Amino acid sequence: MIEILYQDDHYVAVNKRSGLVVHPTKLAPDAVAVLPSLRKQLDRYVYPVHRIDRGTSGIVVFGLSPDAARQFGELMQAREVDKQYLAVLRGYADDVGRIDYAIEDADKQNGRLDSVTDYWCERRVEIPYAVGPYEQSRYSLVIVKPLTGRRHQIRKHFAHLRHPVIGDSTYGDGDHNRLYRQAFRCRRLLLMASSLSFTHPATGERVDIACGVPKRIERLFERFGWFDVPLRHEETAETV
Repeated sequence: MIEILYQDDHYVAVNKRSGLVVHPTKLAPDAVAVLPSLRKQLDRYVYPVHRIDRGTSGIVVFGLSPDAARQFGELMQAREVDKQYLAVLRGYADDVGRIDYAIEDADKQNGRLDSVTDYWCERRVEIPYAVGPYEQSRYSLVIVKPLTGRRHQIRKHFAHLRHPVIGDSTYGDGDHNRLYRQAFRCRRLLLMASSLSFTHPATGERVDIACGVPKRIERLFERFGWFDVPLRHEETAETV
């Protein structure tokens, strides 16, 4: 069963597990897709309005009609949907920052596209595990708010800062990913869509959806002394 976080007459928001894809794709033909599973679970047609990476867990919204999906898409285009994520990074991130760094179009047709990401560092830890020449390893837990919606934007932006997301096999640090697999039995991307807010197109009411940290990741956080982790941030990051 797919966990439903929010549902009304127009939208349904679910908690996508890491490893699932939002809809069937030729890039991952054997992966379980949320879209057909949710249609079967609800016994009705649902319409995708956005997506998150296969390795990312957390909030995904679907429209329950073509018109609702179109209206939500318009909110996304106007940047009126507040999406925030939790991520574990290699190293100590700044307290607050803005990454304004163009990244290449996923289809390689439009060159480099303007891309902006805000972030806030909520927790830091140094653990007694050696990686490379260092006897200790440092990590940061950040809340991330992408202001644009490019493919792999968060992962690319933090790799650009030399603070890659742990578990990222494409842009990340293989040595630190290996440490998490061996020492903590954590094989997933540590990126989670934890909060999503928008003004409902049909009712005009503000909708705030939150998704807690998966239990296995919560236990890992507790080993680091990261308790009561916030799921969203209200302020705007300062430009760096």
